[in-house]
Amino acid sequence: MSAGRHLAGAHGAQPARLPSGAPGAQVTPERGDRLEAAASVLALLADRTRLALMERLGRGEADVTTLTEACGAARPSVSQHLAKLRLAGLVTTRKDGRRVVYALGHGHLRRLVDEALNVADHQLGSLPPHD
Repeated sequence: MSAGRHLAGAHGAQPARLPSGAPGAQVTPERGDRLEAAASVLALLADRTRLALMERLGRGEADVTTLTEACGAARPSVSQHLAKLRLAGLVTTRKDGRRVVYALGHGHLRRLVDEALNVADHQLGSLPPHD
């Protein structure tokens, strides 16, 4: 599914505009807001611990203990990273007794993290590019 079709079909937004610099491209406030929001998400994911947390949550819900074991960071650090991700709306929480269980905010994030890791696999394994 193309990006334009995905946006229009799934979210009711207008189809994607042409890239900046392309003939007929328009720089609009809406496009600027969209780029800024995307840059904020990518900036949050540009941390190894947060990326590891998101990768683990892409496989299903988990509590802080499970996430600490999965990413190999200290529990206080994991808690701080999870708080940032939660405040940004990238992860959600629910109570299960006394435990707090974390989950990804939506499937787009799982696919984004998976694709970033796929790019890393290509770079590290000298794999050829493909669509």
